[in-house]
Amino acid sequence: MSVIDSVRKSLVPVHPEGYIFIAGFAIVAFVLHWLSPTLGWIGFIATAWCVYFFRDPPRVTPLREGLVVSPADGVICSIGFFLPPAELGLGAEPMQRVSVFMSVFDCHVNRAPITGRIARIAYRPGLFVNADLDKASEDNERNGLVIDAPQGRFGVVQIAGLVARRIVCFAQEGETLGVGDRFGLIRFGSRVDVYMPTHAKPTVAIGSRAIAGETVLADLTTSTPALSFKAG
Repeated sequence: MSVIDSVRKSLVPVHPEGYIFIAGFAIVAFVLHWLSPTLGWIGFIATAWCVYFFRDPPRVTPLREGLVVSPADGVICSIGFFLPPAELGLGAEPMQRVSVFMSVFDCHVNRAPITGRIARIAYRPGLFVNADLDKASEDNERNGLVIDAPQGRFGVVQIAGLVARRIVCFAQEGETLGVGDRFGLIRFGSRVDVYMPTHAKPTVAIGSRAIAGETVLADLTTSTPALSFKAG
């Protein structure tokens, strides 16, 4: 293998959504460098961060039936039973929910947590409070998908955060997503909630890190009790 091939394989792809932002950061960096080399270096560091933010690495998704994988990179910030957003039409009973908070240093490409058909996409404008707070699920701007899967109906909600001002959804109603498929992206710093049938057993704990398309959030097939955890 040549050196060029080695370098090419080690580089992480950048999502096309980021091209215009990276170009804008780069232009500003050159202007700042023309004004002051010190400011220019700050601009180039910011440009490098922008490239890093829009990275879109390949993921290896587990395919066993009944597994629910994380739709986002980040920290598990909430687990429990909560009412799903009314606009999703998932009923008035609490559902098992796992929430993943994404900082501005996490990859922000969102992936399908389970294989199924998109029955509904519902957008709702709202506030931009810290996405790490529970009230963000109710108050913040959000975009929700209802996925009909063999194991039941699921809700996946992209939530804007304190810095995030743009929710992007690539999917369309009626489309079938495979588990781990890319369906959206949020800029910059945000949260994704996954609503699952009540019999889903979470396999993560609050404070643990999740990787989109790889980390298993819950198991729908096991009859054993939910896992317990300790902080080390």
